Amino acid sequence: MKSILLIGLGRFGKHCALKLNELHHEVLAIDIDEERVNEVLPYVTNAQIGDSTNEQFIASLGVRNFDVCIVAIGDKFQSSLETTSLLKDYGAKLVVARANRDVHAKFLLRNGADNVVYPEKQMASWAAVRFSADNIFDYIQITRDYSIYETKVPKSWIGKTIVDLRVRQMHKINILAVKYAGKVEPLPGPEHVFRDDETILVMGGNKDLEKFLRV
Repeated sequence: MKSILLIGLGRFGKHCALKLNELHHEVLAIDIDEERVNEVLPYVTNAQIGDSTNEQFIASLGVRNFDVCIVAIGDKFQSSLETTSLLKDYGAKLVVARANRDVHAKFLLRNGADNVVYPEKQMASWAAVRFSADNIFDYIQITRDYSIYETKVPKSWIGKTIVDLRVRQMHKINILAVKYAGKVEPLPGPEHVFRDDETILVMGGNKDLEKFLRV
């Protein structure tokens, strides 16, 4: 369990609060809007109404005591930038800031953000991959060059084992797990026999995965 300071309770910030609650973390949520604060109160450890661009307010939070500070402000970039800078000035260990554009990310990183996230950009990328192919059920980009896909077992694989198919040698991918009838089997052994209606989670280089997905 970690202690997390979450600043900004718009749609992105609210979803962060809900997920952090599900993961049983301690969360102090901050927003200048009283209505937004009241909406997340049931899901966080504590919540305050306050202006995160006010130095005295940031100083009062004891930001050094939080494992992670998330700046989820999305509609006012100047406020996001000032908040990020103040958090670092007061000793925040790890600051994760939301960005809408590449230029925003550059300024946030220069002003103290340790990591930057692009909710809209990342979701758009996921949706484009997920819904542009019939055989892809999920997709996670690990780096620019490597990804994980959940996809159908190729029909030519049904009834054969991983050893029979020489998956790594032939396709240069790794099978992380198989899913069948609602159950997940992580790291299937070399003698695993592929079944109809089974899906697989595969990891590899993007070029190798693209070739494999055309099998």
